[in-house]
Amino acid sequence: MKVRELGITIGQLPPGDKNCITDIEGVSVGHVTLDYPLNDSGDAACTGVTAILPHQGNLFREKVTAASYVLNGFGKTTGLVQVDELGVIESPIMLTNTFGVPNVSQGTLQYLLEQNEEIGISTGTVNIVVGECNDSHLNSIRQFPVTPEHAIEAIQQAKTDVIEEGAVGAGKGMVCFGYKGGIGSSSRIVEDKTGQKYTVGCLVLSNFGKSSEFLAERYKVTGANGESTISPTDGSIIIVMATDAPLSSRQLKRVIKRCGIGLGRTGSHYSHGSGDIVIGFTTARTVQHQFDDELESRQQIREDHDVMNTLFMAAAEATEEAILNSLSQAKTTTGRNNHTVQSYNFVE
Repeated sequence: MKVRELGITIGQLPPGDKNCITDIEGVSVGHVTLDYPLNDSGDAACTGVTAILPHQGNLFREKVTAASYVLNGFGKTTGLVQVDELGVIESPIMLTNTFGVPNVSQGTLQYLLEQNEEIGISTGTVNIVVGECNDSHLNSIRQFPVTPEHAIEAIQQAKTDVIEEGAVGAGKGMVCFGYKGGIGSSSRIVEDKTGQKYTVGCLVLSNFGKSSEFLAERYKVTGANGESTISPTDGSIIIVMATDAPLSSRQLKRVIKRCGIGLGRTGSHYSHGSGDIVIGFTTARTVQHQFDDELESRQQIREDHDVMNTLFMAAAEATEEAILNSLSQAKTTTGRNNHTVQSYNFVE
């Protein structure tokens, strides 16, 4: 269960109804989880794919304002150079293991080409966004168990409901603070003085940290788990933040930088070999692929309005709680060569 159900409250702002990224209207998440032996030599598929769709329409033809921010750049993501240059995302945001990035990119490309016959013919190409973490402690990463078809399936499975968290999808083989990590999510409601409400949602793929680094005392945890010697090689995290607040790409980057505060509160210090990357988008408006007018207009929050500070707070709080939810909902998992990673037991 989520940590909030265990009596652990993070921050000051209230969560949304689902307390996950799908509290932003139209956002959907889909998982494909792989969990089976690959041969008699101990190899196992213990991995998967997670897809985050910013809205229910055609993402290439109706792009969303977006930004990315690199906390520490030891990562193998795709598509972020163009996201930062143009300030939009035009594909599902895909998460998987490190060596699964090429196949997930291929499958996502196939999906978008089938949806949009003009891509590469009468218009330009498409920018695929894929994030990754290394799950090689539990997953036989060299065997490439993730295929392009798994990426397509994850997209097709995407739902706007409460999402499944823990050792699912891309999170199946991930390790966080020496215990079972993976997918976690949380959300916050932001209200300004006029009563206008915005939602901030966060989804993480957690795969970082040693057990000795986890700041368990912040959460009134007894430490009954002991100390785990298991940790990723420096580890990584992909943070996906969504909002319905009207922000420019530059403003969005300012907000998603604060996700790093939530990560740091749990105990991370962004290790040398850690791929700590944030991808953010807003659904407040869509950017049409075909637009003939020379000028366009948009609304955005004033930079010096108090609500910007509250959005900063929401990003930090939702990220921290999403990481804890990735721990609290992940079950003990056995993978390649019978490697086993125990779930974390939150005890008050």
